[in-house]
Amino acid sequence: MAALNVSKLGNPVLRKPSEAVPKEAISSKAFQRLLDNMVDTMRACEGVGIAAPQVGVSKQIAVIEVKHDARMQQPIPLTVLINPRITAAASTTLEDWEGCLSVNDLRGRVPRAAWVEVEMLNRKGEKVRFRAEGFFARVVQHECDHLAGRVFLDRMPNLLTLSHLEEFARFCEE
Repeated sequence: MAALNVSKLGNPVLRKPSEAVPKEAISSKAFQRLLDNMVDTMRACEGVGIAAPQVGVSKQIAVIEVKHDARMQQPIPLTVLINPRITAAASTTLEDWEGCLSVNDLRGRVPRAAWVEVEMLNRKGEKVRFRAEGFFARVVQHECDHLAGRVFLDRMPNLLTLSHLEEFARFCEE
């Protein structure tokens, strides 16, 4: 396993919609290695999720894992999302701070649906449906945005809360 380079804002791979992964490709050694390397990269960068475009691969893949975060009541186990599709979302939105491994050292408040329902394939190529709420829903939406060529900055209603990480830690963190 190995950590991969993280694409930064300005790299065109972050701004184009990703391609679906053929189901038959999921079981290949190369694909499984990519998944492992994405997990290693997310963990090495201390992220809560990472999408394939962030490591230069324009495919509909994301991994999520949260061991502890003040915004959630229980951890999110390692979750591999392949070809995820949000099939339903709450009309109620919640605004909270977000950052991104591809947008270094910036944080901003982003409104997101309070819950989402998702259809996807898992690491074994099995179709899975689940409902994510709260912080988990936020992370799912953030990663799905990457797969559509968007970053959290695109979701901010204005840039008034956009903060450098150092200043965020001093003045903004709740």
